[in-house]
Amino acid sequence: MNKKRLTLEEFVLRAIEKLAQPGRGIIHTVYSGFNEGFREYFPGQDPVKEVEKLVEAGKISFRFCRGGALIGKPGVIACQSSSNTALKKMGL
Repeated sequence: MNKKRLTLEEFVLRAIEKLAQPGRGIIHTVYSGFNEGFREYFPGQDPVKEVEKLVEAGKISFRFCRGGALIGKPGVIACQSSSNTALKKMGL
């Protein structure tokens, strides 16, 4: 049986769907195993560069975090807060 290969976008969206904890809708690119799986499925391609392209195209949302990055479907991850927002929350 010949299985159809996924496109980059299909692979990333399926990874988010299948690897995310229930109710979360986001994955950590390193701790979830996404980066390793990506490199195995798409040999010679860089998951970081491909994720950046999908973010620029508005296909996924993205945020840096400790040890890597979080990715999710569009709108799931809020944009990083600015320093003004952080100070306001702190009452300063």
